[in-house]
Amino acid sequence: MELGVALPTSGRLASPANIVRIAQEAERLGYAAVWTYERLLRPMAELPGPDGRLQRIPESYRLTYEPLETLSFLAAVTDRVRLGTSVIDGLLHPPVVLARRFATLDQLSGGRAIAGLGQGWMPQEFETANVPMDRIGAGMDEVVAAMRACWGPDPVEYQGRWYRIAPSEVNPKPVQERLPVLLGATTPAGARRAGRIADGINPIAFSAEVVPALAAIFRQAAEAAGRDPAGLRVVVRANVPLTREPLGGGRPFLGGSPREIAEDVARLEPAGVDQVLFSNRDARDLETEVGLLGELREAVGATV
Repeated sequence: MELGVALPTSGRLASPANIVRIAQEAERLGYAAVWTYERLLRPMAELPGPDGRLQRIPESYRLTYEPLETLSFLAAVTDRVRLGTSVIDGLLHPPVVLARRFATLDQLSGGRAIAGLGQGWMPQEFETANVPMDRIGAGMDEVVAAMRACWGPDPVEYQGRWYRIAPSEVNPKPVQERLPVLLGATTPAGARRAGRIADGINPIAFSAEVVPALAAIFRQAAEAAGRDPAGLRVVVRANVPLTREPLGGGRPFLGGSPREIAEDVARLEPAGVDQVLFSNRDARDLETEVGLLGELREAVGATV
């Protein structure tokens, strides 16, 4: 199974030098991909948390480096590792602009871009982007369709409910014949949408049961849409603590020491998971993180 790692584009370790170091170490160790994500802003207002209580979103969102500029920067200092977003909120951008940015990254990296897209959830971000939240759902279908049109032959033309592209030349085109689009999804409806329109699904591993269920719904929807599920990918995101010492009972799924994590990764094999992307929520020291990357690669390699 492939491993991926979230770059330190936010939180305590966020800096250009640390981003480069983690990307290059991940490539050296044989990780399949490095990943960024998007956060337009950190509202001062409190929002409902997972437990329903009002609270500000985590302080780690106070500084978040822009995802595609970061990956374009890394394209010049890496050679093999794939460069992905998990995720960019597709509805907050004009599709032609987003398509050109991903195509540019694909050109600069020699065909290593992965377009991980989500719908977004924060009202303040939708308001800032001047996009109504009722576009969530059907609007995402149009974003992906319009982006794919831009990546196709010229002249490009698209006519949808919300997005229109007049017959035009839109360039650059991606290096990859089909630049992969993954959809972030945490619900059955999202998994079905991914099965219809995307090349893969990028669920969050909230539990050991969630991932296989969403993967199955995703593949069933793809097959119902006349697509071959075998050609689609499941990239699981694990927002978990990575620790040197075992956490023992009560630890989150895919969290803990490299050996504990390796056991969980092995449990995902029957679900057809292609890659697990780790985002260490407890990252505090760069050298510790680099060491954990190596230990995790070794542990998973010995198990899977």
